[in-house]
Amino acid sequence: MSLASPLALLWLAALIPVVVFYILKIRLRRVPVSTILFWRQIYDEHRPRSIWQRLRHWLSLLAQIVLILLLVGALTDPFFAWETRQLRRIVLIVDNSASMNAADISPSRLAAAKDEALRVIHGMRFRDELAVVVAGGSPRVVCGFSSHGRTLAHAVDDVVPTDNPTRVTEAVELARRLLGERQDEHLREIVVLTDVGQVSNLPGPNAVEESRAGWKPAPRVIIRRFGTNTGNVGITRFQVRRSLIDPLGYEILAEVTNASNEPVECRLEIDLNEDVVDVVPLKLTPGQRWSQTFEKTSADGGHLLAKLDRADALAADNRAWAVLPKRELMPVTLVSEGNLFLQKVFESNPLVVLTRVEPAAWKPTSEPSVGITVLHHHVPEKLPAGSLLVIDPRGGCDLWQLGEPVQNPIVNQQDKDSPLLSHVRLDNVVMPEARQVKVASDEGVKVLARSLAGDPLLATIERPGQKVLLLTVNLDEGDLPLRTAFPILMMNALNWFTENRGELRESLPTGAITEIDVAVLNGSRGLSGTALAAGVPAVPAASAGPLTSSQIRLIAPDGRRSALPIQSERLSLGPFYQCGVWSVVAAEDDTTLLELACNLADRNESDVRVPKSEEATQTSVVSASVLGNQPVWFWLIASAWLLMAIEWWAYQRRVIE
Repeated sequence: MSLASPLALLWLAALIPVVVFYILKIRLRRVPVSTILFWRQIYDEHRPRSIWQRLRHWLSLLAQIVLILLLVGALTDPFFAWETRQLRRIVLIVDNSASMNAADISPSRLAAAKDEALRVIHGMRFRDELAVVVAGGSPRVVCGFSSHGRTLAHAVDDVVPTDNPTRVTEAVELARRLLGERQDEHLREIVVLTDVGQVSNLPGPNAVEESRAGWKPAPRVIIRRFGTNTGNVGITRFQVRRSLIDPLGYEILAEVTNASNEPVECRLEIDLNEDVVDVVPLKLTPGQRWSQTFEKTSADGGHLLAKLDRADALAADNRAWAVLPKRELMPVTLVSEGNLFLQKVFESNPLVVLTRVEPAAWKPTSEPSVGITVLHHHVPEKLPAGSLLVIDPRGGCDLWQLGEPVQNPIVNQQDKDSPLLSHVRLDNVVMPEARQVKVASDEGVKVLARSLAGDPLLATIERPGQKVLLLTVNLDEGDLPLRTAFPILMMNALNWFTENRGELRESLPTGAITEIDVAVLNGSRGLSGTALAAGVPAVPAASAGPLTSSQIRLIAPDGRRSALPIQSERLSLGPFYQCGVWSVVAAEDDTTLLELACNLADRNESDVRVPKSEEATQTSVVSASVLGNQPVWFWLIASAWLLMAIEWWAYQRRVIE
């Protein structure tokens, strides 16, 4: 045995006064009295009559000596050599991912894992150190290395269930880095409490790692799995987007996976704002993955909810959400002497508010116009700011000059990746005539379609405060207006001018992080939806000013709020730890600025089966020593208290003096 504080042995000097006080005999004063008859009688009654009565005085002295020895021994903090050799540094990984919420183990797998974590903490030996890491979503340390059991227990109790995907492999790597930062002789262990069947990137039994002191054995990884081989059926994908062809249409993509060993019959119901949109009966074979696309029509936006009518072990994937943006009206001003095809293609769009103006009555303004302006033939000398669609120009302007007419141009090059030409083919269109265009400056110019001679037939010009789409084809002579490519091209043009605002708002998987433009939030607060849809640059209202961190909040589906720090033009949101609809709101009046749907959407998390061979791989992770969880000095103090109690009782009973 060794002593951590050997200087505390100096307190043994306290034995000297104790022994002196017990041995010292006080000499009595002589006092003359008239008779000693009564004193002799008292002496005879209390005269020692046994050896035990002679020893009572010395037993009291022995008790005092032993008490001092115990107290001094506790002050020296003694410890055994095997305690130093077997000191442990443990990283406890608690998986709080979505699958750990499965209720096949009552009340849940996570609750059972937390109970096991507390047993690990209570089984720590004195001088052992333990850290707690959670593996649901991005791994993070919730409590650093500590030997204080109560602090570690509170850290485990504070681990909350989430709908995040599991990241056990990344958590093990984080644990190895934590253990690698300490260059001592502690035995290193990683205890994983999870339901994951296989954990990759684990060191082998004879693996070693390089440290500052040389090569040392890799930390031992102990995996304790929770769960049974129960089946589960879940929605593993749910997305919605507005149709790029049908102005009022939208498309739903749904996927349901049967992660069980038995066939399952259930029903998938899809609601829009609590109104039933579709109901699909499903018959799924073991392991089957079913998916389908639904095409629906509605100008209104709102929340789409898909739900399964089958109760199983995991509830998080029985529902899925999506945000359907509302279709906003688009003001379109047509400046033309009259073209039936061009007019009808806009009138057939129920989202377009069309106004036709004669060229002589139209006057360009210096301020950006609200909506989209379509110039057919007529082009002013200086194009106004805003969104402009120019078709078959008959004159030059400040952005270009017209050249000679091009007879029967054939499309040779077409930018197939451009959203303007999505679902559009121009190489088979008859174009009797087009116009040569010589752009004044190549800045912001992008040619989407060229003729064999290299003349631009379709091009975009983007300048500060101005977006121009130029089509040089003669609509009156060719068959482009008679092709399906023409209405699709015009719809793509409207979407390009409005920057597809509200067209697609992707449902995010749990654990994801996304970024949005702060200008979008400012625009949502300061402009009407019609103005936003019309392509007006998103600027905040003059009275409101730009948004600050104190003015916006992120609200989780369960109602919890968090501030959003604005440090640049891009705002980071997430990670999203819960399924449902998240909202970005204005702090002063809870006005909704943005909504984002979040779903589990993880087939691995929906598959909650744990094979029989992998259940309960470890029944006891960490066991206490023969001294329990307490050091030697604790037991010396306890013995001292016990001796004091015995001595007090013996003194009161006149057993010792």
